Amino acid sequence: MSLLWGIDLGGTKLEGVVVDSNSPSKPLARLRVATEAAAGYQHIIEQFQVLVLQMQAAVGDKPQCIGVGTSGILDPKTRVLKNSNTNCLNGHPLRQDLERALACEVRLANDANCFALAEAKFGAGREVLANGGVCFGVIMGTGVGGGIVIDDRVHNGCHGIAGEWGHNILVTDGILCKCGKRGCIERYISGPELEKFYLQRSGTPRLLPEIAQRSRAGSDEHASATIERLLKYYGEALSTIINILDPDVIVLGGGVSNVTELYSAGFEKVRMNLFNDRFETVIVPNKLGDSAGVFGAALLGG
Repeated sequence: MSLLWGIDLGGTKLEGVVVDSNSPSKPLARLRVATEAAAGYQHIIEQFQVLVLQMQAAVGDKPQCIGVGTSGILDPKTRVLKNSNTNCLNGHPLRQDLERALACEVRLANDANCFALAEAKFGAGREVLANGGVCFGVIMGTGVGGGIVIDDRVHNGCHGIAGEWGHNILVTDGILCKCGKRGCIERYISGPELEKFYLQRSGTPRLLPEIAQRSRAGSDEHASATIERLLKYYGEALSTIINILDPDVIVLGGGVSNVTELYSAGFEKVRMNLFNDRFETVIVPNKLGDSAGVFGAALLGG
């Protein structure tokens, strides 16, 4: 039996999984420990050690390689982490330090890439990609990101930023983004920004699921305007990705992916902006939910 080991590094928890490579969707062990990021970088490394010891005890074996998914990106040139939401990780050679602490090979990838890999291999994209192809995994939640999988392998790119579509300019001189630019996609189709738009129009705070429900009911003009705005910008932004990457399947994840209009009216908005006379890319909701990150991390070692 060949084992795959994966750990998803989140802001509040480290989640580890060990699976048989022949049936990776059925974990032999699945464990969690707190990240405790406030205690600093070295403490997070120590929490990795705690988790791996627990995983070893659960399966009676030691890893030769561990895949790790993280919110940041390992810069291919400097070999240090950047752009992580867990700020204390940035500027550190995370992979190198983990390999030293865990005494095994570590393969590191952005969590959006892990999401895309898991969904491509045994999630929503599995049937479409049975004979290989390209999967673009979309994250639309608190932020907007993405990952690219080509023939069952993560594509990281020259700078390690492949798939980061959320920080492309959508609106010239638009809303200021936390990255320092104006008009980024993330500032128009992420969950918090949609809720903020609704609040500004209506004066009433509501969460996105309720906004979408009120829009469908036709009972709230501000909710309808919010969803129409989402579909417009989603169509413009995603069509550009398809024009460049031309994936076989796009898997949507994150809280915004639960807006069902993305798969109907949203599909038409994408088609209208596409540089082609037909639209055959499959766009589907994810199947693995919160499990995609950790299972994708495990698949990095396959």
